[in-house]
Amino acid sequence: TTVMLRKLPNNYSRDLLLELIEGEGFARRFDFLYFPIDFRTRAAVGYAFLNLCTPEDAEAFRHRLGGFSRWCLPSSKVCSVA
Repeated sequence: TTVMLRKLPNNYSRDLLLELIEGEGFARRFDFLYFPIDFRTRAAVGYAFLNLCTPEDAEAFRHRLGGFSRWCLPSSKVCSVA
């Protein structure tokens, strides 16, 4: 089940996002992450797609990360999950 994360900080990296996802309890509960960047600026474009293993994992992820704003880098963005 794939979810879209929106309003991610542009100064985040794929590694930081993976660390966040796994730190929130979703290690080994997903099998694919698409985290596009602007190749010219090397900045994140602010969204990602994550494929979770079960519908239950996807629902738990939506509840856990929807409204998330405790980024490890300065940002006022609030994550939304669809």
